[in-house]
Amino acid sequence: MKNWIDDLTLEGGRVKLVPLERAHKTALVKAATDGKLWELWYTSVPSADTVDQYVDRAISQRESGKEYPFVVIDKDSGAIVGSTRYYSIQPEHRRLEIGYTWYAQSHQRTGINAECKFLMLRYAFEVLDCIAVQFMTNWHNLRSRKAIERLGAKQDGVLRNHRLNADGSVRDTVVYSITSLEWAGVKKSLFYDLKQ
Repeated sequence: MKNWIDDLTLEGGRVKLVPLERAHKTALVKAATDGKLWELWYTSVPSADTVDQYVDRAISQRESGKEYPFVVIDKDSGAIVGSTRYYSIQPEHRRLEIGYTWYAQSHQRTGINAECKFLMLRYAFEVLDCIAVQFMTNWHNLRSRKAIERLGAKQDGVLRNHRLNADGSVRDTVVYSITSLEWAGVKKSLFYDLKQ
């Protein structure tokens, strides 16, 4: 059976999202080094020591149809500046999640995230006909929470003691979503922001 998402590249004015491949490992580590992002205990960003496992797992999940990971390319420089993905893909329920998102520190708060999410949301709602798209983040990741809220997602709740972090501490997870009924308004707002 063919995966719900297959052979997908998304492109906007500033960014291009291409399927993550093993050949991207060096560029991913270089992007993550801009800010030493792997040191943020509440995120999942690869370092030189963990990039093999990170990429192998992402590709395995794509092949199984459970996730679809991208690298984010800044079209001005041609450089890989981060990664994002669809995950928890559930075609039988016409829903999925967007996450595992991170960007080199120099590319944060530049509009790149807004365009990436616009492209991903548009594909989810207008091509896949999703009824909802969900976002989840660590309670302590205030920057991520604010970025998700700026997209127009609404907070559904908090999953307390949801899972264990890599260091063994317990994570509370904040859950957000955008529904198909909300997409037209969210799209208009995002499109306006991208034109600024």
